[in-house]
Amino acid sequence: MASPPTPTGSPTPGSSAPSAPAARHRSVSEAVHRRRWAILAVLLCSLLVVMLDNSILNVAMKTIAQPAPAGLGSTQAQLEWAVNSYTLVFAGLLFTAGLLGDRLGRKKVLLFGMLVFGAGSALSALSDSSGQLIAFRALMGFGGAFILPATLAIIMNVFERDEQPKAIGIWTGAVGFAIAAGPITGGILLEHFWWGSVFLVNVPIVVAAMAAMAVIVPDSKDPGPGRLDPVGVLLSIAGLALLVYGIIKGGQLGDFTRPESWAAILGGLAVLGGFVGYEARSDHPALDVTSFRNRRFSASVAAVGLVFFALMGVTFFSVFYNQSVRGYSVLQSGLLVLPLAASQMFFAPRARLVVDRFGARAVCATGLALTAVSFAGFLLLGQDTPIWVLEVLFFLMGTGMAHVMPPATVMIMSSLPREKAGSGSAVNNTFRQVGGAMGVAVLGSLLSTTYRNGIDSHLAVLPASDRHTAGESLQATLAVAEKMGPAGRALVRPANDAFIHAMHLTAIGSAAVALAGAVVVLAFLPGKESAPAAGGDKPRRQTAGARQ
Repeated sequence: MASPPTPTGSPTPGSSAPSAPAARHRSVSEAVHRRRWAILAVLLCSLLVVMLDNSILNVAMKTIAQPAPAGLGSTQAQLEWAVNSYTLVFAGLLFTAGLLGDRLGRKKVLLFGMLVFGAGSALSALSDSSGQLIAFRALMGFGGAFILPATLAIIMNVFERDEQPKAIGIWTGAVGFAIAAGPITGGILLEHFWWGSVFLVNVPIVVAAMAAMAVIVPDSKDPGPGRLDPVGVLLSIAGLALLVYGIIKGGQLGDFTRPESWAAILGGLAVLGGFVGYEARSDHPALDVTSFRNRRFSASVAAVGLVFFALMGVTFFSVFYNQSVRGYSVLQSGLLVLPLAASQMFFAPRARLVVDRFGARAVCATGLALTAVSFAGFLLLGQDTPIWVLEVLFFLMGTGMAHVMPPATVMIMSSLPREKAGSGSAVNNTFRQVGGAMGVAVLGSLLSTTYRNGIDSHLAVLPASDRHTAGESLQATLAVAEKMGPAGRALVRPANDAFIHAMHLTAIGSAAVALAGAVVVLAFLPGKESAPAAGGDKPRRQTAGARQ
């Protein structure tokens, strides 16, 4: 009789390949197993096209604001909604898209999302008004919501348990690559082409990726999805959309006490509370809320949300520091982020090795603490600080995050059966997206308020009608100073000082949030010796996994 496979399904020490009996016990078919790394490469193309798009748009903002034909003549509010229309639709539909992938098939949902995203990209590139750009960006968000959960769910269904951490580490490292590649790509495109090229560049990537997906990516879905839960789906969409809208609005206004912000936030939380209550009582829930009783699952979800809350606040102000205070170009600013991307790309795929030795709780907590240290390190930055200091901080930031995101994602995904991979991926991405939106809104508001308080006393030289506009941001102050000519030069130094002070306070806030994440992980994540078996490790039928 053949001996049973090892718990991880990996070859025995010293062997170069699984034995024939072990291969027969695979939960993934042999044909899919052989091409798993090619499948991952294709999935990374879909991930990169979504992640690159957001960072590229940030680079193109100033160009789009210029009058036609150079740009669209967009106002500040229109530019903000060009970003936020994507975020609002994307975050609101992530959970629902994950459920549909589990039910209808993840490959089908992924191809649909890529098609919609590609169409939205082409239409955005051809927009001739700000209103059209906002609408087509929302269409891109609709497509993107179907892409991100499907990629991670497919990874869980084409890799065996022992290789999932490595695959997820590579998936996470690709996000770090996109952080730097976006501004660099955008800067190169804008130097040679019109503003629409930052969207049109997505189209050939989408077409090539879809062709490869159709050929090599297998389909998979939940073999027993049960009855539909339309009430739960509608409640999740309404609750997430209201919550994200309120966060975005508070960030735009710089005041979360305004009814437009707090009413939407409270409304969203109330609807999400109703969603949780309804799902807890339902005999066919869209989301099994009992999953949050699993400490591995809930603590990992909290860590993901908190680290992205802190990260997005830091990346928000670092762009202005690089370009406005230090005077670097868009392309140079993108190149400065390379240490962050390089460290994530190097360490994220290898984080599993550290987890195997020390356990996920120790690794995640240490990663969050290192991230907090790098955020606090921004206190060292001034107007004339050697730029290598910033490069070291970016490297430490990427290293810390590379030891948080892969193990946290693995724990979230492995806490659920494979047939529920779409739901798990959707929860992971929803908390990441909402956490990031809150980070930009809350920490961005802290930055704006502190900056205004620091610059107000220096704006007395301006006409009363210009003071409010000039105090809105560092860019606004510098724009007014430039219009004043030589007389405006006296505002430049105080404006930079006020911004650096505001940046320091915001960095402290980001560091505090990252430390809070470390405390959550230490308090609620089981240690290495007590970690329970993952839900996804249970034996299951072949039909629940990837199919030829």
